[in-house]
Amino acid sequence: MTIADTLREAACALAQFSDTARLDAELLMAQALGVSRSELLLRHGGAAVPAGFAPLLARRMGQEPVAHILGRQEFHGLEFLVNADVLIPRADSETLVEAALAACPAPARVLDCGTGSGALLLSVLAERPRAEGIGIDRSPAALTVAAANAARLGLADRARMVPADWSVPGWAADLGSFDLILANPPYVEEAAVLARSVRQFEPAGALFAGPEGLDDYRLLIPQLPGLLAPGGKAVVEIGASQAEAVTAIAGAADLSASLHRDLGARPRVLVLEIGLGKAGNRG
Repeated sequence: MTIADTLREAACALAQFSDTARLDAELLMAQALGVSRSELLLRHGGAAVPAGFAPLLARRMGQEPVAHILGRQEFHGLEFLVNADVLIPRADSETLVEAALAACPAPARVLDCGTGSGALLLSVLAERPRAEGIGIDRSPAALTVAAANAARLGLADRARMVPADWSVPGWAADLGSFDLILANPPYVEEAAVLARSVRQFEPAGALFAGPEGLDDYRLLIPQLPGLLAPGGKAVVEIGASQAEAVTAIAGAADLSASLHRDLGARPRVLVLEIGLGKAGNRG
């Protein structure tokens, strides 16, 4: 059986639970061959199937995320190392990066709260070569991944990864102030129905935030004014149904909020700044 035949069969099998079954199969085959997906499609369709493909496919059939199998994920034009210690960076979160770059075009200091793989912080720093940043996370394992990504991307001299937990008093005492704060905190409701690939394979501590998914917003957002430099902006990812609730939490902390939507037109990001005002909307 050729690679082309095997890809068709694998895509059919994966389609029972994956919306990207053909892409999944192609990425796994490229990994088994040690080539890029483009090279696979251009040059290897008629070749024999490599022995390494079957175990990779078996892992995916167990609904392990492709990013975990490959050990990497593309985000905002960069490639990030990922594993089970961090959330997989998703395309929807690129909305946060774009909103941050627009809201604060020339930040000197950037803070990423709950940095995980470092994808948000490092994506911003890659676009702003004069900026320096700190990524905080309560997970030492996540910080190890973030530091490795900073090194791979040539950003280690401008990105420092620091252990910190915003639920612990005094966590930010030595951090200083920031022109731009990024945050993609846990925001999934505890009872939410998630795909097995998410619930079983991604870190629960980075996903769930109480019965409404709002617990971490209630902890973190009131602390943001004390971390923002004059004129600074905080850019926070939210769940699709949480805009009103998180805007209210921000308003109680004297932060105004403007809403940004992702490419699917879903509410995705709030840009916060000091100065209580009526929340605005952006398409």
